Amino acid sequence: MLETFRSFAYIDEKGRLVVVSSTQIPFHVRRILARALQIPASKIRVIKPRIGGGFGAKQTMNTELYSAFVTLKTGKPCYNIYTTEEVFNAGSPRHAMRFDVTIGASKDGKIRAIDLKGLSDTGAYGEHAYAVFLQAGMKSINLYNKVEATRFIGKVVYTNRTPCGAFRGYGATQGIYAIESAVNELAHELNMCPTEIRNMNMIRKGEPEITFNFNGVENTSPAVIDESCALDYCVSRGKELIGWDEKYPRKVVGKNKVRGVGMAIGRQGSGIANVDMGSATIKLCDDGSFTMLVGATDLGTGSDTILAQICAETLGVAFDKINVISSDTDITPFDSGAYASSTTYVTGNAVKKAAEKMKKPIIEEGAKILGTNVDKVEFDGETIGVKGYDKSMSLKELATKLMYSHHQLTTSDSYVCHKSPPPYMAGFAEVEVDLETGVVEVVNYVGVLDIGTVVNPTLAKTQVEGGIVQGIGMALLEDVKVAADGTLITNNLMKYAIPTVKDIGNITVEFAESYEPTGPFGAKSIGEVVINTSCPAIQEAVYNATGLRIRDLPITPDKILKGLKEQN
Repeated sequence: MLETFRSFAYIDEKGRLVVVSSTQIPFHVRRILARALQIPASKIRVIKPRIGGGFGAKQTMNTELYSAFVTLKTGKPCYNIYTTEEVFNAGSPRHAMRFDVTIGASKDGKIRAIDLKGLSDTGAYGEHAYAVFLQAGMKSINLYNKVEATRFIGKVVYTNRTPCGAFRGYGATQGIYAIESAVNELAHELNMCPTEIRNMNMIRKGEPEITFNFNGVENTSPAVIDESCALDYCVSRGKELIGWDEKYPRKVVGKNKVRGVGMAIGRQGSGIANVDMGSATIKLCDDGSFTMLVGATDLGTGSDTILAQICAETLGVAFDKINVISSDTDITPFDSGAYASSTTYVTGNAVKKAAEKMKKPIIEEGAKILGTNVDKVEFDGETIGVKGYDKSMSLKELATKLMYSHHQLTTSDSYVCHKSPPPYMAGFAEVEVDLETGVVEVVNYVGVLDIGTVVNPTLAKTQVEGGIVQGIGMALLEDVKVAADGTLITNNLMKYAIPTVKDIGNITVEFAESYEPTGPFGAKSIGEVVINTSCPAIQEAVYNATGLRIRDLPITPDKILKGLKEQN
């Protein structure tokens, strides 16, 4: 993220500790500070202002303890801002993983068995170690739910390297890279088109997901049925948009220039089932507008906008009638935080429930003032009227009357997700490889996604484009170099390359028509699934262009030139 870790703390007029932080988890920060400093949580207030990105790293408490400790000891305000080098050295990068994949299939392409064995480097501490590794297997294998036998085993190890943590994709990115690369290799072994083998084996709407037994404990819970999967459409539409039939597998486009295409599929989740919780409080103001308080954390994702849209749509009012206040542990209701692609699905459902509650007292109070029965009152978002009579009042008039003579209307509700409906993506890459220099250029990338109902198409499109670009960086550029003693060598943006506009090429994004019955207005998540197809799709495209299967990322020019030399 562009904004480094930062926070400042001060003592307010009541003697309470106030911490203002660039965080994804304000309520968890308060809880952790209370335990670490051994003071009641009621004596701590955490505020999240507008912040500059997070991608999971700010799901860990970083600077807040130091700012708070100094302020408590001195009584003076304290701020703590990490440099970029400090973020690299002490931040929360993605867990490095290695996988051995064995896939068994019949000659007609039906995948019968998947065996995934992994090794994960968690760095100096166990931050997210178990959970991230778990998702690497569950999210990837479940793309192919028709297998007869699966196994996922492995180890997470401590090393004397930078501590790892949550990073967009949360293990699914690594696992999907391994599985999808292996499926692409399988397609070549069987002389099948990669799109064909996926159409034959991938999960579809109305089918159950695979259930896993952990540590020898039998899982007796019923398999979750996917009620909204449109992955089959994503594959067929992506194939059409990239011009797959004309371009697959490769084309010579000039002297020493070859183009190849590759594809992959991916999935994620929408919050953590039976764990994540979001809440919302809505107040009718005296001018007929609404103030919505949510603990959800907008870190550049646009969640404040999306939650306001859900509220306005439920109430039937204009979008500009909703004022959002978010992420203040003193003012806003509890929210687990911005992680696990949860906000639109989890907090969105809470907002929808609170807004639906608000409509009832508006109609009831309107009926009292208009002198009629509740069943005869209509509310269209602007006017409260009586059916069949020319008798009405504006919402503003109702709000003013209530505020100055009766009471303010306020509703609250919460939502805990009991399932985590997965969004899906099919990604198609077209790359151009210079056989003299080994340089790989992503010419075109097509992403077609099933995220349920698209609440805000503009924000959704930018989320997809950003995730694809991050995936391009992981596939081709971002290379972590560590000295023998564990010291990080690539600890600044001069040494650690991330994509610029010149590295991106043309990106095409489309969304499938899909509806998730448990989501707010049919919506699922989008935040993390967008990064999961770039690496395997690009790796396959490079293979089709050059015949080189480079399995360790990033795919750099030196690896390609070395491979071409050995190939010749």
